Amino acid sequence: MARGNFSRVTEFILLGLSDTRELQVLFFALFFLAYTMVLLGNLLIIVTVRTNPKLSSPMYFLLCNLSFIDICCISVTCPRMLVDLLSQRKAIAFEACIAQLFFLHFAGASEMFLLTVMAYDRYTAICKPLHYTTIMSRRVCWVLVSACWAGGFLHSIVQTLLTIQLPFCGPNTINNFFCDVPPVIRLACTDICVTEWLMASNSGLISLVCFLVLVTSYTFILVTIRVRFTEEHWKALSTCASHVMVVTIFFVPCIFIYLRPFSTFPSDKHICVIYTVLSPMLNPLIYTLRNHEVKVSMWKLWKRCRVF
Repeated sequence: MARGNFSRVTEFILLGLSDTRELQVLFFALFFLAYTMVLLGNLLIIVTVRTNPKLSSPMYFLLCNLSFIDICCISVTCPRMLVDLLSQRKAIAFEACIAQLFFLHFAGASEMFLLTVMAYDRYTAICKPLHYTTIMSRRVCWVLVSACWAGGFLHSIVQTLLTIQLPFCGPNTINNFFCDVPPVIRLACTDICVTEWLMASNSGLISLVCFLVLVTSYTFILVTIRVRFTEEHWKALSTCASHVMVVTIFFVPCIFIYLRPFSTFPSDKHICVIYTVLSPMLNPLIYTLRNHEVKVSMWKLWKRCRVF
């Protein structure tokens, strides 16, 4: 479609993680294994929580939702990447690129908000145990989870609208394995200084503010545990340690990518692997291996399945 003296870009070329055939085959095997682990691990968590009445506390309700978001998050990027690793020409249509960008930020921002809610849940359980069941009632949990999805949708809509209003008429090569805001808007045929800062203030500040809220919550938790240390608090500390691992792996790369002017570095696409693939893969491992109740419930579920 013509726009002045320029032709509108109809597709983008994804350079991927490497142009070496041997490395592409290796990456395909590794990411296929990672994607399978994410699907099976998180589906196992969802089924385990849903089928065991003992896992009905707010923490497991939120964990179940986190598993679902992890499946959504990795499914936005990984299947396309696996196909491209076996393809000679890694082209993605303009509309498909924008759709991938939208759903990635939708799922990613929702996960950020949900991890913040999970930290608040642990803070309430440890610092205000007598009021925990009242504060974190099932109705409140549904409201908080719905707010996470609504916040993620609002964030993603802003990012997408700021992107599609830009004119794309020249280069169409993206030095990444998926469509994301920083590399895509740098291809626009106009001055994007204002757009860059608007998007950085959106994605970057959300990442930073959520991370600071999480750090503050866990600081209060550590102070409370230090003052009145019991066996139950030790168990809570173990759970919080799992959450801190997830938070660090997920948020630090996001802050690095989004909270700076969109000057790209060669390492950016490799850092993106951490929060798009590695974090969703580690979540089920961290939460199950460090949680006795979940492991026991999974073992009981496995024994029931063997009977049938």
